[in-house]
Amino acid sequence: NGIIVTKTRTYTGAASLGAAGTTALFTVTGDILVNVFAMCTSELTVTGAATIEIGITGNTAAIVALTTASTIDSGHIWLDASPATVETVLSAKILNGGTDINEKVTTADINGGVLTFYCAWTPLSSDGDVVAA
Repeated sequence: NGIIVTKTRTYTGAASLGAAGTTALFTVTGDILVNVFAMCTSELTVTGAATIEIGITGNTAAIVALTTASTIDSGHIWLDASPATVETVLSAKILNGGTDINEKVTTADINGGVLTFYCAWTPLSSDGDVVAA
């Protein structure tokens, strides 16, 4: 995937910054081919057993599987349920019709830490585009 858009999120536990719920990561226009992953530069800290996933409306773990947030440590790459310091890029996903990409935090809040999300994408339709939300 040839174009990369990034978004860095510093978690505080506030609304849209780690509080349980769904938050937009990337706004998509048209049809695209996409890979999404995150690099952790500061270990995620949580209240309780917070989990996190990346997906779309109606399929909240379609892109990155539900993961226990406390397992995402500084230096880890998060693109599956077992974050590690070395990862193999997963197969690209096809999103159509402007399907936006969201992060969902469940069970409890993420109170600290920093993730930089990378959205590597290629347009499939003439209006295909991705911007950080």
